[in-house]
Formats: sequence, C-alpha cells, structure tokens
Amino acid sequence: MLFFSGGITKTLRFQSLGEIEFRAASCTGALYHIEIYIICSDISGLEAGVYHFNPQNSSLTVLRKGDYRKVLANAVANEPFTSTAPIMLVFTDVFSRNAVKYQAREYRHTFWDCGTILSNALAMSNAQKVPCKLILGFVDSEINSLLGLDTRKEAAVAILPLGHFDQEIPTSPSMSEVSKSEPSEQYVDLASINEIHESSSLTDKQEVASWRNQVIHEPQSVKPIESTGRVSLKDSLETVILRRGSTRKFSQDSISLEQLSTILKRSTGRIISDFEKESINDVYLIANAVDGLEQGSYFYNKEHDKLEILQKGDFRNISGHLGLDQSLPYDASITVFFMVNLQKILERLGNRGYRVAQLDASIMGGRMYLASYALHIGATGLTFYDDEVTEFFSPHASNKNTMFMMALGKKAKS
Repeated sequence: MLFFSGGITKTLRFQSLGEIEFRAASCTGALYHIEIYIICSDISGLEAGVYHFNPQNSSLTVLRKGDYRKVLANAVANEPFTSTAPIMLVFTDVFSRNAVKYQAREYRHTFWDCGTILSNALAMSNAQKVPCKLILGFVDSEINSLLGLDTRKEAAVAILPLGHFDQEIPTSPSMSEVSKSEPSEQYVDLASINEIHESSSLTDKQEVASWRNQVIHEPQSVKPIESTGRVSLKDSLETVILRRGSTRKFSQDSISLEQLSTILKRSTGRIISDFEKESINDVYLIANAVDGLEQGSYFYNKEHDKLEILQKGDFRNISGHLGLDQSLPYDASITVFFMVNLQKILERLGNRGYRVAQLDASIMGGRMYLASYALHIGATGLTFYDDEVTEFFSPHASNKNTMFMMALGKKAKS
C-alpha cells in the first residue's frame, strides 16, 4: 500500500534534465512534498512503533519504538474507527519543497498532492479489503509532536487508520524527543503558509469533537437529460497505478460517452471519512469531443448519475483559456472542474473547512486519474483562472469556488 501510494514507480530520462523519478500519484511540479508516517501495534513482520516511509528504497525508518496509537486516538478525540485500528498512516507536507517554486500557492498544493496520494491509498485499501476511514479532525500539535516535526517546515495534514482489532489500545510509552535526520531544503520564507495552516488548526479534543459534529449533507436538485453507460475495467489496480502518469499532450480525438460515464461514476463515490456522508464538491464539465454527447458545458448530478446540460456550443477555446491558456485543456476531450460553495463550508466547519474542500476535490481528481488510465485514456491535473471558471459556469455555479481541475482525453502519438 505504501509503495502504490507514495513509492517511486518509474524513472524517465530527459535530454535537458537527466533522469527524473516519478511516484505512484501525481504531484505539482513533481516536487513530492508529501511524506507518509506509520503508527502501528505489533503486526506480522513489524514491531509496534512510529515509522517514516522512505520512497527511495521502500524502507521504514524507526522514529519511536512501542505502541503509540493511544496518543493518536486521544488526538482525534477517540474517534471510534481510529480506536480499533492496528495501523494508522499520517500524511504530512514539507512546505518548502513545493513553495520553492510556487511560493504561498503551495498551501493549495498541500491538499491537491496529498489528495491524489490518498486516492491511491483508499483504492489499495478497498482492493485488499482492508477497512479504512479518512480522518481530518485531530489536534494538530499532538500529531506533530508524536512525529517529531518542526512545524515551521512540516505539518500533519491527514490521518488514515487501517484495519480493525477488537483489543483495547494500550497506554502509550512516555514520549522523548525524536532524533531524525532532516533533508536539506532550499530556504523559503514560509511565514504566510505557516500562518494560514495555524489558522485552520484544532487545539484540543473538545474542539475536535465539536468540529466533527458538523454535517454538510444537502440533497441535489434533479434535472437529468443524459443516461450513462458503463465500461468494464479489466486491469488490476496495481497495473493501472504503474501505468499512470500525467499526460503532456492530448490529441483532439473523441472518447466515448460510456468511457466518460465510467470515469465520472468511479471518481465521485463516497469517501469514508469523519467529515461528511457524501462528497461535498460538485462536478462541472466542458465537453469538447465525446461521442454520443453534444458539445457544451454540463453539471454532473452525482446522486442520480446524470449529466445536465448548461450551455450548448463549442467551448474548446474557453476550455483552453480557463486552464491558464494552455494547449492541454484546449486539446482535451473533456475538462472537469470540482467546485464547492466554500463560504458555506467555512461557515459550518470553520477555517478547517478549507482543508476538507480541497482534499475532497483532489481525492476525486486522483480517482479520475486512475479511472482514466484504467481505460487507457490520458489525464492530467491543471491550474486554472479561479474567478473565470465560476463566471463561465454561472448562474448555476455563481456561489461556488473551483478546488481542482482535470483534463481528460486520448494521448497524442509521440
């Protein structure tokens, strides 16, 4: 699971850059700033402890010996699933690795890139029939202390408990300082990122419990106009992950409506989590070239698995423009935008709602990568003009913000 979530899956040689290693999930700028830690009880082949996963050689470095799950269980306010899990994965962000290129925008990438890794981890867990639950409500300082993090440079973002034991979690050993080597990172002024992250942190168990009691589920209106078919997926998940990449050039050839329908259905299912019963992001599309689907803009009704047309017309130029005037969204068969009423989320979940909204969208985006590559269709995540996306899909999306964008289509022949 660690390898197929955050491991190095391929090495490619480029004439100007030399060899570059690529990992199982996509990452902005291939800067790989998300780290994975493991907190576990005694399990087959691994003693109880706190570990760091090293993707360079798929090894685990011991940070603490002993069963520290109780510390984590307390930090999540004794969330029931976490209290029975023998293994817990913690995902962190080393801010400077991405900020060296993207500066303060790195904080958005924190969740984009953690989400695509989580989509792989959730898929692997499901494939191996290992129960899991995504946890975003936790006392930040307690998790960071357990891992020995310098929070000016690195901080916990998400927790994924795995498996189920009936045994009660024992009391944890006392905590001493963690001694670990830190990779040298280019200096970046992280003050704004630290401030933003701190403003969305939870400070004690009572605040975590109160935060988790909030619910955002709202039924969608129904105006179906397109039935959706299905295409069977034949390759194993592991095969798809090894094949997956980020498409660098699309042809303008069409994909089928059945392929699009399969991708949408596979990408937008429920995320088992502590923050919502259903996904909170809505899905909007621009159809440039889909056999069986008229060109235009669409809203995908997840609850009823239907597409609702918003505007008819050839919007290929607009598709390219919204994706920062790049050729990728112009040439793609479909561009997909994950959008949410962020103000409503923040009113309900406070500043931590930003983390929820971004991760919810990026997990769906990660699933879209996997579903597309399972069908031998190319996919890539893109940056976008935020306000112009909202304007284009208005009035339907007039109160919504874009969290994530994908472009899908057939890869151009090299």
